[in-house]
Amino acid sequence: MPAGTDKKSTHAPMLAKYELCEELGHGGMATVYRAHDPRLARDVAIKVLHPHLKESGEIAHRFAVEAKAVAKLRHPNIVEVFDVSAPNDAEQYIVVELVRGETLRAVLDREGSLPPEIAAALGAEILAALGHAHAEGVVHRDVKPENVLVEHRAAIAKGANRPATLSVKLTDFGIAKLIGVQGVTSTGQVLGSPAHMAPEQIEGGEVDGRADVFGVGVLLYECMVGHRPFEGANPAQVLRRVLDGFYASAESEKATIGKVWSQILDHALHRNVGARFVDALAMHAAIVAELTRVGFGNGREELEAYFDDPKGYSSKHSQRLIANLCALGSEASKRGDAIASAGDYNRALALAPDDPELLRIVSTMHRAEARARWVRRALPFVFGVVLLGVSALFVARALRAGPLPPTAVKTTDHAVHSPSALPSHGEANAESSASEANEALPTPSGPTPPAIPALHRRGAVSAAAVAAKGKHRLLFRSVQPPAGVWASLDGAQAFEVTSGLSVNISNERHTLTLSCKNPFSESDLCEVDVRAIEPSEIDQTIFVRLKILPATLIVNGDVTHSYRVEQWPSMKIFAGQPASIPMRTGSDRVTVVDNTDNTKRDVKLEAGVQATVSFK
Repeated sequence: MPAGTDKKSTHAPMLAKYELCEELGHGGMATVYRAHDPRLARDVAIKVLHPHLKESGEIAHRFAVEAKAVAKLRHPNIVEVFDVSAPNDAEQYIVVELVRGETLRAVLDREGSLPPEIAAALGAEILAALGHAHAEGVVHRDVKPENVLVEHRAAIAKGANRPATLSVKLTDFGIAKLIGVQGVTSTGQVLGSPAHMAPEQIEGGEVDGRADVFGVGVLLYECMVGHRPFEGANPAQVLRRVLDGFYASAESEKATIGKVWSQILDHALHRNVGARFVDALAMHAAIVAELTRVGFGNGREELEAYFDDPKGYSSKHSQRLIANLCALGSEASKRGDAIASAGDYNRALALAPDDPELLRIVSTMHRAEARARWVRRALPFVFGVVLLGVSALFVARALRAGPLPPTAVKTTDHAVHSPSALPSHGEANAESSASEANEALPTPSGPTPPAIPALHRRGAVSAAAVAAKGKHRLLFRSVQPPAGVWASLDGAQAFEVTSGLSVNISNERHTLTLSCKNPFSESDLCEVDVRAIEPSEIDQTIFVRLKILPATLIVNGDVTHSYRVEQWPSMKIFAGQPASIPMRTGSDRVTVVDNTDNTKRDVKLEAGVQATVSFK
């Protein structure tokens, strides 16, 4: 528990074995004091159950479970339990190790966010603690910045040889669950902090160590980005977004985080428990591997340097990281790994957006990547065209020559591969023009629906004209909703858009249509956004924010009553009158309540669609 300055509490309870010195803080269940243990001559932290809760058998049981859960754990990143009150004591309390530091929440309140590598190093410490707890059969279930303590002790005196020391400790196992033991609440109460709870925890399902992996994912997202992934106006909205798995990727919120850290967070925050890291140690290994790859392998040393001088460290961190990322990008490029190279160079450019050399490298890299994508996609088509052309030429010559004697078949077969069978100079130019035109057309970097050849999509525009006008890229950033957005250029076949997608277009005016309507569906879940793309010699960045269409709800009920949707309690609905219900996803199940007699009905709503619920 964190320690503060001496401040005697006038309302502190009296304990037989400990002298209470000051109040350190309080929560929903207990008040925490700094105390002195005269028998062992040491300071400790004591968590004393609130007086009005002492009579609750369930609360007292939860208090005892915490002591039982943590007392079996011995790990440098877990606050140690020293003592617990007896069942018949006047006060119910737990005595734990006193940590002379501050909560991670206090750090974030002061700093806003942390350099990604520092956040990751903190995460590695927390995951090491959880790995030990899970091995002992204990799931924390409430991993959040308020329950992480950071203790930093600088050298005793200026010039002292003793190095600075730092410790990160996980505390407050108050709602911990012993794996294989029945839960501590009999009332169906959901225990935990809404924004940090895993979906299966909210739904009351089986909870194992992967729920803590989710909690660490939420914590690290906030440390890196500066806000939590799941936010809302009230706890109900937050819980709904957690259940829907709806959040913006870390990289789209803050490009300096980079693709790899963003992917690690996505892996931890996956809606489906089976798609997350298999356990805390697997996530710990992924974090340590990336820290080592980018040159920050000694996490403890980095943490000490950061807490010695947060501002000074952050400025040096960026310069050091840029150099490391450029070296990694160059190595990946040499071994032919374009994806890894792009990820490292893009993050370096986000850290130094005005660096001309980085701009040149990234622009060249993206052009090369686009050409490589086009070659991979166009090669089968070009090969097919050439094969058809050669076959047609062979058939035409055969028809002109008339029936061949059996002895000439072998000679004619050789002629197919002879120079005389190759396309003429004019045919070769036409094929070259087709290649240039195709390269100038949109080439999404991600998976696309089956598409017809690009020349056919462009209609009457000549290949030579397109090639002559040059090309640049549209870069799609921070796409919302994160899935299900489709784009069409100049009325051509639509392609799916995701954050980070780049598309080549010719240097002329275009019309970009964004919607949630894909080529295989008639429904459109979002408001359509039509934009004019002006001619440009440089790449253009497109930020996509499509508003999901509201659903329409009609209540079939008593016209003298009013109704409400539980998820939108301030909205009043009257029988027979269409009500527009805001939607956060394409579909949602809501509860409609009769305000007069509190009768409830569940109904499924779909964006842009009318639904009816009956109270008759």
